[in-house]
Amino acid sequence: MASPARTIRLRSWQKNALDAFQASGDPDFLAVATPGAGKTTFALTAAHQDLATHPGRRLMVVAPTQHLKGQWAGAAERLGLHLDPAWITGEPLPPQVHGIVVTYQQVAQGAAAVRQVARDGFAVLDEVHHAGDDRAWGDGVRTALEVAAVRLSLSGTPFRSDSLAIPFVTYDAGGEAEPDIEYGYGPALADRTVVRPVHFPRLGGDMEWIGPDGAAQSASFDDALDGRLAAQRLRTALDVGGAWLPDALARAHAKLMEIRASHPDAGGLVIAMDREHARAIAGVMARDLGVSAMVATSDDPAASTRIDEFTAGRRPWLVAVRMVSEGVDIPRLRVGVFATTTTTELFFRQAVGRIVRYVPGRTGRQPSYMFMPDDPRLRAHAMGIAEERRHFLKAVDDGDPPADAALDEVPTGREDEQLSLFAAVSATPSGEAQVHKVDETLGLFGSLDDEEPAEDGFELQLAEAPHLDGATAGAAADGGAAGASPVARRRALRDANAVLVRAIAGATGMTHAQVNGELNRLSGVARVAQADVQALERRRSEGARWLARIGGRSGTKGR
Repeated sequence: MASPARTIRLRSWQKNALDAFQASGDPDFLAVATPGAGKTTFALTAAHQDLATHPGRRLMVVAPTQHLKGQWAGAAERLGLHLDPAWITGEPLPPQVHGIVVTYQQVAQGAAAVRQVARDGFAVLDEVHHAGDDRAWGDGVRTALEVAAVRLSLSGTPFRSDSLAIPFVTYDAGGEAEPDIEYGYGPALADRTVVRPVHFPRLGGDMEWIGPDGAAQSASFDDALDGRLAAQRLRTALDVGGAWLPDALARAHAKLMEIRASHPDAGGLVIAMDREHARAIAGVMARDLGVSAMVATSDDPAASTRIDEFTAGRRPWLVAVRMVSEGVDIPRLRVGVFATTTTTELFFRQAVGRIVRYVPGRTGRQPSYMFMPDDPRLRAHAMGIAEERRHFLKAVDDGDPPADAALDEVPTGREDEQLSLFAAVSATPSGEAQVHKVDETLGLFGSLDDEEPAEDGFELQLAEAPHLDGATAGAAADGGAAGASPVARRRALRDANAVLVRAIAGATGMTHAQVNGELNRLSGVARVAQADVQALERRRSEGARWLARIGGRSGTKGR
């Protein structure tokens, strides 16, 4: 039985992108859209329509991080597409799913196995510029996905080829990727229901440090430095032992508390340099601000759970490294602190993208604030976003700001140089003069009226979702699980089986491997990872009966 047809509301740009995608005769399509614009919805709608007209075709999504795998699977469920984010490379495609979600690292490590699943399929490459992060990633993507029938690539910002050209992307003579559809921050802000206006309080200061060569250095953010010294100055400012970073955190927290007066669950995000830096920042916030910040770092196996908990909760601050720099959807974020030494424009825009998502149903323009060091490189990136805003919204200042050589991005140099002799000495915020600079920055970016934007969009009737053998019967099994998706049902049953295995092993003294082997034999299951809903149900029933028997003999109540 096929899933019922459903209706989805698309924004204007999504409808235009879908029309362009469906009219394209090329297997490759690149959509570049500002963070928060709804690339996921566009891509899944395109995939849904394609799979409905190509019975048997599978969907594969390639995402940058483990956390985003779950986010993609959840978004797909809402459109009636069942994607397994827990697929193990090399295993057969799980039953009762439309496809899988994998990371670029998985593709690189198992390109040949992924290729078997991708053959004649529909592939979505999320934040495709990551395929150029490592040559092995790009090679793996090319090997695995060259056999796909369709490759839909997505990016939150325009990108260049640099030294590693990304597979399935066309470049112009200057090395810039050529998108088939582009929707930037300016047009999205002008549409008034997509993204928020972002302000950039720039915080100056005076820094002193000992360089890697042992030489004493001092500079403010107003001093022109080469890339090497500029990197050391920024690192000094972000040292938790100085005065600059605690001051920036205090200012950002004060702004967040002001916003929470009218938006009670508004949150803030600090993007740190590394895990030690993130934990130290959380310590500073606890000590100085009385705030218990949630920390999420990539080395923590519970990081995805922490981010989900923060997203659904009301805690004021999340401190992370790169886990939420792109793709992660936390609409309640309104304030950010850019406290990392990564200064590329792509990373900066992706970081700003975490606080721009417009929340329907709230009044006003919902302005957001990214507190940042007044580093010339970061200043240039912020000014680039401001230019888009001024161009499309005709902010208070009708003329372009005067040219300023200090806004030119300085050469980056070697920011990853050996810093064994490096030592931050002091980092002092600029005091009263800096307060004026912050206010000047906010004035430059202007303010917008509080008119509630009008809703705009198109209603699209989706074709029936592709049929999944056994999905209806499997979802309806076991009474209370009726209506659950096949992916969610299999996940719940695997968890239930794991609980039974632990209980049986504890009651019998057998190893988990021995219990698993016996349950597989009794239920006719070869491997749990490959078992469908009905097989997992049989296995759970066998486990429950086994536990009841040993519980009766030992006086322990079976569960």
